[in-house]
Amino acid sequence: MFKLLVFDLDGTLVDSREDLAQAINRLLVERGGRPLERDVVVHMVGEGVETLIARAFTAASLLPVPPDAVARFRELYGQGLLVHTRPYPGVPEALDELSRVTALAVLTNKPRQFSETILQGLGLAAFFGDILGGDGPHPRKPAPDGLLRLIEDFDAGVNDTLLVGDSAIDLRTARAAGTAIALARYGFGFRDVPRDQLRGDEFIVDAPGDLIAALQDHRPAGAQRPAD
Repeated sequence: MFKLLVFDLDGTLVDSREDLAQAINRLLVERGGRPLERDVVVHMVGEGVETLIARAFTAASLLPVPPDAVARFRELYGQGLLVHTRPYPGVPEALDELSRVTALAVLTNKPRQFSETILQGLGLAAFFGDILGGDGPHPRKPAPDGLLRLIEDFDAGVNDTLLVGDSAIDLRTARAAGTAIALARYGFGFRDVPRDQLRGDEFIVDAPGDLIAALQDHRPAGAQRPAD
């Protein structure tokens, strides 16, 4: 049985697409640009605020990126973190059950303050023993440093840890750290996971509740492979 489950945030625990897209588009319009389609913004998410801003300004043909753009985005996004953002269906129930039998933590490239505010506002923060954000002392995912720190802090061991995410970045993070990986097919990052990088030892989950079965066995025997 896994001793530690480490969760990504956006696209895994919460659907934050609309609030992220609205904050980005408010920023672009402020700077004289055109708003982007939500799905276009979603494809830019996952590697930290600075990368998101650079991609958005490039897509909107607003180069160079203004030096205050990141700070302004933080202001705009901070004003609307929980307008539309909600847990994916089944997340609270799955976390409640999982937390009774194993340790849970969050590893995200989103700033820690935003992450904590979202999790607290949605009633999920109490399930997690630690929340590491992308503005901490360790490099962001896909660097394995944050995941390895959590493994050490929880005294879990690489072989006893499951990283739960929805994206290629999460897959690369788990591979770099040497942990098992569960990929959320319901998450918005899953469509960008390169199918040729899957080895067949991944857990592929269609709902948060599927993690309960994954927790009981290190082998993804009941897991499904992603559809092509």
